Amino acid sequence: MSIKAIAAKLFAKKIHLQTQKWVSKPVETQQKVFEDLIKQARETAFGKDHNFSKIKTFKDFSAQVPVRDYEALKPYVDRVVKGEENILWKGKPLYFAKTSGTTSGAKYIPLTAASMPYHIEAARNAILSYIHETGKADFVDGKMIFLQGSPILEEKNGIKLGRLSGIVAHFVPKYLMKNRMPSWETNCIEDWETKVNAIVEETITENMSVISGIPSWVQMYFEKLEQKTNKPVGDIFRNFNLFIYGGVNYEPYRAKFENLIGRKVDSIELFPASEGFFAYQDSQHEKGMLLLLNSGIFYEFIKADEFYTENPKRYTIGEVVLNMNYVLIISTNAGLWGYNIGDTVQFTSLKPYRVIVSGRIKHYISAFGEHVIGKEVESALQLAMQNSNISINEFTVAPQITPKEGLPYHEWFIEFENEPEKLEDFALQIDDEMRKQNAYYDDLIVGKVLRKLVITKVSKNGFQDYMKSIGKLGGQNKLPRLANDRKIADYFENRAQNKENR
Repeated sequence: MSIKAIAAKLFAKKIHLQTQKWVSKPVETQQKVFEDLIKQARETAFGKDHNFSKIKTFKDFSAQVPVRDYEALKPYVDRVVKGEENILWKGKPLYFAKTSGTTSGAKYIPLTAASMPYHIEAARNAILSYIHETGKADFVDGKMIFLQGSPILEEKNGIKLGRLSGIVAHFVPKYLMKNRMPSWETNCIEDWETKVNAIVEETITENMSVISGIPSWVQMYFEKLEQKTNKPVGDIFRNFNLFIYGGVNYEPYRAKFENLIGRKVDSIELFPASEGFFAYQDSQHEKGMLLLLNSGIFYEFIKADEFYTENPKRYTIGEVVLNMNYVLIISTNAGLWGYNIGDTVQFTSLKPYRVIVSGRIKHYISAFGEHVIGKEVESALQLAMQNSNISINEFTVAPQITPKEGLPYHEWFIEFENEPEKLEDFALQIDDEMRKQNAYYDDLIVGKVLRKLVITKVSKNGFQDYMKSIGKLGGQNKLPRLANDRKIADYFENRAQNKENR
């Protein structure tokens, strides 16, 4: 074992002991974060508008600060973007993480001197936690690749802005720079396909030991490596044994990845966002990710099925229960207050507090009152593929409310790598799993309101073509697993019709 690997194990032990201090006092840790946030922002414009000087308890806070999404907080953010100081947090932000997807165009999420270090520490600690638990540290001697957005930053009224992953690239510790790939020049390539091709050329002869990124885009990288060499990725990179990912559930991709790699590799799941780094997988044996309670973020939770009711109850960490679907609400040292990030989570453990991301509050199907969520479709698909050679590249689900004939149904658009022998049988297997997981869906099938789901095959690279068509190929962009409308479905229907008309 190298000196570097030995040092990594010692450092991992130190960080583990530090982590256990706040893990053992979760409620007290969150209370301390809450009090510090209120104190620090008391003299900001937001703090004055919401009577922070009079807030002593969470009850006071929830009475003064309503739950908001980006659109509702935007008047304050706009003032920050214009260059005003002391609006949401003290002074000015260091950066804006620029994202898309709102009704008013780009979102500008502030990153402050107080919040930025936690993004870096959390990613580091996730790897150190893995080292401490498994004792595996030899990978630190190999090359590590992080598939991410361009680090080239723009500037707006004296504040730099870019994609979060591009901003984070400026904070890579010096001791990792020699091991880190791709090169700065390659990382700056904006076009995703061009960038992946350049990464293949740059890495193909290297000793890659850690690969990180959103699964769908790492898959694209793996496929290009395989096409170029006619070898599985595990033969190209014999010391590659750790995959780090975030953004989407890895399970639907796992079989495909293991086929591309040629063997199993360990994986670490992360839960990062522009708004904060919320959790990371701290155990290879326990389900869920450790919720980071001491990272300058105060968490609230609203039951998902109550979210759209008037004045839903807001729960703190000490009040949550296992397996309940909660909307995640945050207040942070970047100046987000009572902020709905749009994700839903479920707790898999309360000692320590571990979560899984169960979906998006806006990404669900409830055209008939079934309220199907992302976790359910992912689990149903995974269970249906068990003990088979079926593998998929990507999928999404949409309701078909007005079919040409018969009852309405849920339509599953799936891009297969290995297809089932009988598509109808596979659809029935998924449908059975869906009915076990969602009682409302089962009632609709039994009551003949819906018929069983229908699978529509998507051609090779069809989802990549879709993401490219909307300008969201690569980087941090993710395909929605399901939607209550047919925007994505319409794209594939129109594409199929155009092929027929040729």
